[in-house]
Amino acid sequence: MFGWKFKANRMTYRTVEMSGGYDGGLEAATHGLMAGTRVASMMGWRGVESLAKGDMVLTFDNGMQEVLDVRRVTVNLGTPDEDQALWPVIVPPEALGNKEKLTLLPDQGVMLECETASDIHGDPFAVVPAQALVGVRGVHRASPVTRIELISISFSEDQVIYAEGGALILCPSPTTTLDRLLQGAENAYEILNLEDAANLVNCFALEQSQSENLGFPDMVEGV
Repeated sequence: MFGWKFKANRMTYRTVEMSGGYDGGLEAATHGLMAGTRVASMMGWRGVESLAKGDMVLTFDNGMQEVLDVRRVTVNLGTPDEDQALWPVIVPPEALGNKEKLTLLPDQGVMLECETASDIHGDPFAVVPAQALVGVRGVHRASPVTRIELISISFSEDQVIYAEGGALILCPSPTTTLDRLLQGAENAYEILNLEDAANLVNCFALEQSQSENLGFPDMVEGV
């Protein structure tokens, strides 16, 4: 139905934790999708705000997975004078395989496919914070001027899902790092630090530019 390629093997990575505080601005939230963002589900593309516990959502590594938790919060984005490091990140159509514009939190994990990642980590897929993408392929910040509804969905394990036609978005599980250590469990994905992410994003942009100049297909196949 969707026509995407899937990753065959996955490395074990570490993830950031879900923040419990959403009470005053973007600095209190680390991940989640804005209401209205469409994600791939068993019933096709659905607005993330319409999802409920028990719904099945398409994941990058593990096919359809059951949503175990949905959190809906209203986030005050502050004023245009607020620290620009807290401003939302705008991903224009086609920048990451997305068919529509995406608005992401600065620390939201986004998965990229990049040969440089394969050279460094032995895996061509890596997760970077959305803010590391600013300045690449038209990605930019937007001045916060309103309040937004933020939807966080989670599964039994960390998962990467498809948003707006092909962007790959990390959804961490609600299990904390401490709990995982006590249980002896490993986390599924690592969000690269800003320095490493910036270097990888630059390589990603160069690879995409070269592919487009040579007439190669986009990194995400059509719906």
